Amino acid sequence: MFTGIIQAVGIIRSLSPHAGDLSLTIDTQDLRIAGVQLGDSIATNGVCLTVVKLGQQSFTADVSAESLRCSTLADLKAGDPVNLEKAMTPTTHFGGHIVSGHVDGVGTIVKHFKDARAHRFWLEAPAQLAKYIAEKGSITVDGVSLTVNEVSGSQFLLNIVPHTITNTIIKHYSQGTQVNLEVDIIARYLERLLTATDQQSESPINKAFLATHGFLK
Repeated sequence: MFTGIIQAVGIIRSLSPHAGDLSLTIDTQDLRIAGVQLGDSIATNGVCLTVVKLGQQSFTADVSAESLRCSTLADLKAGDPVNLEKAMTPTTHFGGHIVSGHVDGVGTIVKHFKDARAHRFWLEAPAQLAKYIAEKGSITVDGVSLTVNEVSGSQFLLNIVPHTITNTIIKHYSQGTQVNLEVDIIARYLERLLTATDQQSESPINKAFLATHGFLK
């Protein structure tokens, strides 16, 4: 799990395709990887990747075909910057929200303008994700925990403060930029709970069924 507070911006060193998926090697730049072990997770532009090889200031991770389909990682090239966050620990300062690193889909920047020192971005989300995005709720964009300021249909507005602009790849966003989106996991679980409740009410297994078949006296 992650918090959506980016710890460093890394640089893609190389990409190696492997019959439908690929391996990424990333220079971690200012990210401290002392103590990181093989098998640990590092969120890369919001995608939870497993470390399969470690260098002094780099790591290599395999990216599955599923992750390539659901994210922008397939579009990366050597030299591209990426947001990095190591997995949270029991002592991690929880500055963002609960982030799983399981990207739900790809959104697009449709408008960008400045508001004093802040930057504002309107994004278009895939139609199937729009229902999970709520005004003043949380969303993860390329691994960054952000607050939704306004919602209009499948579009939503983000207000990005100068610190976040400076310390993430958001500084490179412009109209047409595609980004990884992860909706608030709480919305996902609420939907599943409500759906399961509806399904349960229609189940043929009830007290009468159990009594008829000898499970109740």
